[in-house]
Amino acid sequence: MTRLMVVLVAALFALPGWAATLGDDGLHKTDWQRDTFKDLAEDLAEANAEGKRLMVMIEQRGCIYCKKMHEDVFPVPEIEALIEENYFVVQINMFGDVEVTDFDGTALPEKEMVRKWGMLFTPTILFFPEEVTEDAIASQAAVAVMPGAFAKGTTHDMLTWVIEKGYEGDESFQKYHARKINERRN
Repeated sequence: MTRLMVVLVAALFALPGWAATLGDDGLHKTDWQRDTFKDLAEDLAEANAEGKRLMVMIEQRGCIYCKKMHEDVFPVPEIEALIEENYFVVQINMFGDVEVTDFDGTALPEKEMVRKWGMLFTPTILFFPEEVTEDAIASQAAVAVMPGAFAKGTTHDMLTWVIEKGYEGDESFQKYHARKINERRN
């Protein structure tokens, strides 16, 4: 082997250990995602019991934007810590067949539930309040929805804004995010 080939092979095996893992369903898997029965009322109760916020991530096999989030954004130590410490994360496959039970008691396969909620993009992240009425559907109960892949700063700010319950105040997420960008510049 030439010296260049040795260096290239060594570099290949030196890829970061945090690279996203794919499950049998083709979706990215992390240690902070929960394997639940996908009953949102039960998941919300469990999140509350742990002092965390319920976060539902809708993803699909082959999604380049999901990959970007799992490889470039979520592994950022500060973002990963925010998620691990503050969120109870449930993953839903946009085209999956696993049954999901909405807050209103409706049970449907993942792909039908995603359609019911009107979600069109992956990844889409829904954030929920601590209390959701029994007649609510997830897409209406969410206090914030993050449709698509976003940069590290935007993702960090959204995670923080939800934790701080910014949606209850007068400062919209866009204004909050702009303020945080200016604070980081200064």
